[in-house]
Amino acid sequence: MFLGQYQHSIDDKGRLMVPARFRELLEGGAYLTQGFDKCLMVMTEAYFQQVYERINAMNLTDPTARILRRMLLANAYPVEVDKVGRILVPSNLREFAALSGNAVIAGQGGFFEVWAPAEWEKQTAEINDIEANNQRFATLNLSSK
Repeated sequence: MFLGQYQHSIDDKGRLMVPARFRELLEGGAYLTQGFDKCLMVMTEAYFQQVYERINAMNLTDPTARILRRMLLANAYPVEVDKVGRILVPSNLREFAALSGNAVIAGQGGFFEVWAPAEWEKQTAEINDIEANNQRFATLNLSSK
C-alpha cells in the first residue's frame, strides 16, 4: 500500500525519484496519468486496470464520462522504474502539474500522487482545516458498532 509523504526531485530530463518503499509495489508495471486536483497519479498496473474497466463501463453518450475518459486515458503513460529508482514524467504532465525541481509524493493507498510543492501546500492547508475535518470525520462515521 502507498502511504506517507516524501519530498523528491525531478531532474532536467523529467525523471522523478520514486521513494524506495514504493518501488517494489511498481515492479509489476505502472501507469502515470493526470490527477484531479492539479496533481499526477501513479497507479500499479492492477489498479489502473480496475480504473480502466470502470471508465470503459460508463455510457459514452454521457458528456461527463467522455471528459473523464479523455482526462485519465489520453494522459496516461506506462512507466517503469529505472535502475536508480526513477520514472520518466512526460513534459505535458509536468506542465499540467507545474512540476520542476522538486515534488511531493503522497501515498493514497492503491496509488500515489505527485504534487508541485506549492500546490501540496494548498492541499495541506485544506487537509488541516479543523472545522471541515469535523464534518469529514462525521461523514466517515468511525464509531464502533
